[in-house]
Amino acid sequence: MQNTLSSKRALEIIENFSRSRVLVVGDIMTDHFIWGTVSRISPEAPVPVVEVKKESFMLGGSANVFHNILSVGGQAMLSGVIGSDETGGRLLDYLRDLGLDAKGIIVEKGRPTTLKTRIVAHGQQVVRFDREERRAITEKTVRAIVSYVESVRDGLGALVISDYNKGVVVPPLLDAVKRELSGRGVVTCVDPKQRDFSFYRGFDIITPNHQEACVAAGEEMHNGDDCVKVGIKLLKQNDFKALLMTRGEEGISLFERTADRKQIRHTAFPTRAREVFDVTGAGDTVIGVLALSLAAGASLREAAYLANHAAGVVVGKVGTSTVTQEELKRDL
Repeated sequence: MQNTLSSKRALEIIENFSRSRVLVVGDIMTDHFIWGTVSRISPEAPVPVVEVKKESFMLGGSANVFHNILSVGGQAMLSGVIGSDETGGRLLDYLRDLGLDAKGIIVEKGRPTTLKTRIVAHGQQVVRFDREERRAITEKTVRAIVSYVESVRDGLGALVISDYNKGVVVPPLLDAVKRELSGRGVVTCVDPKQRDFSFYRGFDIITPNHQEACVAAGEEMHNGDDCVKVGIKLLKQNDFKALLMTRGEEGISLFERTADRKQIRHTAFPTRAREVFDVTGAGDTVIGVLALSLAAGASLREAAYLANHAAGVVVGKVGTSTVTQEELKRDL
């Protein structure tokens, strides 16, 4: 199956990005990076001593999906939950500086803003520690998010559900969002974290990585044939229109139903990365560019092609990263 795209058609789609609106709903997180060097082992325990040189805060989770859509030139909106803490305040300031209308950001008291701290030395992650709360959001918060979705649904081209299993993506929210967007022609995409993909029934496209796909299918994956087996099995078990599987250094695989829904087509896209430094956030880039491309009028294969190129750019960077429209054009 053809997995290429002419430069002319690619640029046509990219030129439509600025007129395309995508809403991201899900688990908002902050990625905290502490950068340093290691030259000795601690005398207290057999662990490296990291001499800190700098630190940085970056958008993570659904906020990183939002940032990728914005960075590549699309119109992006975001809805999710933060806590009434210092991390939440810093994150909200960052989002507002990017031009976000923060009406979709709900502050839930007593709940910490998800913060993932990674210590990186010489380009390699040494350790990560998390501050988070994974309990389900309250009914009041669900209603607030749904109300925001209702307020921005007109003219929406695509929706991304970004599930990091931090308590925002719950059945009442998914059911209400589906009702709000039903019959409006909005393409709905899900980045899953649940082991049972039937949890996301009723959405159009699901984008698991290969480990998540294996767990959901109850299968092991050792080669390309296993990948095809897993992808087809998951699409047959669930009622999605398509499944896009990210496979790290192997690229991505797209499984889509034919128009009559009687067959499943598989298209493999080899990795575009020249050198892989860090896969942190690459899945966010894939689903963000995929959804934006679909909102801009691309077919599934065209959108997957562009998403694969975008991922090839971000894995060449260290830390949670985004791809700009200029970088994507250069890579194409």
